[in-house]
Amino acid sequence: MTKPLRSRTIVLVEDNDDDIELTQHALSKANLYSDLVVARSGEEAVRLMHGPAGVASGSMALPALMLLDLKLPGIGGLDVLKKMRETDATRRMPVVILTTSDDETDVMEGYDLGANSYIHKPMDSADFNRVVDKLGLYWLTINIPAAS
Repeated sequence: MTKPLRSRTIVLVEDNDDDIELTQHALSKANLYSDLVVARSGEEAVRLMHGPAGVASGSMALPALMLLDLKLPGIGGLDVLKKMRETDATRRMPVVILTTSDDETDVMEGYDLGANSYIHKPMDSADFNRVVDKLGLYWLTINIPAAS
């Protein structure tokens, strides 16, 4: 029996243009995704997942992975995560917090709200590329996702 093809769509929730560009570069260099959807605010991420054209409405397939920054304009990353976990349509989507915050409170709250992983963004671009490459490899090729 052949397995169905896995979604290779990644949702990147990030407001910093440099970090968006670095993430796009690292993921495309590793050829790990078919589509990268960028939400530049918490509101945009919630709308993307739960709006009329989103996952919850059935208009969009569940992405393979969400990379979530915490420091966002408007609705913060932890509130986005909470919303993802409260809704059946998105609660099983892997969410990796990728942020500059290494505050222990943020780490604990992220895991308490259901983050699958918490990664501190390296400041060095070469280190950042390595981290994004490894997390993409794990979540998109090695990890077996929950049935959607």
